[in-house]
Amino acid sequence: MPRSHDDGGASHRLLRVDENIRHALSEIFIRGDIRDPALNGVSVTVTGVRCSPDLHHATVFVMPLGGVHTEDVVAGLNRCGKYIRGQLSHMVQMKYLPKLKFTSDASFSEADHIEQLLHSPHVAQDLNKGR
Repeated sequence: MPRSHDDGGASHRLLRVDENIRHALSEIFIRGDIRDPALNGVSVTVTGVRCSPDLHHATVFVMPLGGVHTEDVVAGLNRCGKYIRGQLSHMVQMKYLPKLKFTSDASFSEADHIEQLLHSPHVAQDLNKGR
């Protein structure tokens, strides 16, 4: 769930840090050197990163390709969090690298739910009445 511009006035610096971490994590996942059974052969997309204002914590929103076994993939990433953070420290130059917490990106399922609602017979009936 990437940060929007109306998200309480997040600073440009914080947004830049979020994006730098997102790009670096994407590169780490592309290399495929993370050893966890839940991550074997799984392509993971980093959809967004949200760092806390003090930069001590970062929530990383991820989605496995196809959206299958999402809970297992997120659990695997959290198990490997220290290793991933160590790899990240070689790629992102910061005084203090935030602790990573991986979570699934619910925006895709929310979009599917809204799409289903818009195509439901009740909504279509209401839309046709307005014409």
